[in-house]
Amino acid sequence: MTVKDKVIAIIAEQAVLEPSDVTMDSTLEDLGIDSMGLVESIFAIEEAFDISVPFNANDPSESDFDISSVQAIVDAVEKLVAEQS
Repeated sequence: MTVKDKVIAIIAEQAVLEPSDVTMDSTLEDLGIDSMGLVESIFAIEEAFDISVPFNANDPSESDFDISSVQAIVDAVEKLVAEQS
């Protein structure tokens, strides 16, 4: 399973949707994920990839971890995974 597929699966689970319903340009808001769902998604992503998402990820001006869309989240996770290697 690729990083993209795994992130989409995690986000879909939080949104109670099928992974096929999650598009790369979807925002978390589009998918009905609130701030609590965001926190749960980030914890699940951290656990799935054994990475640490910056604590200020929900503040784009303070963090490199962009949560503005599914694509941005996938890109940020890929970057963190690569940095860890």
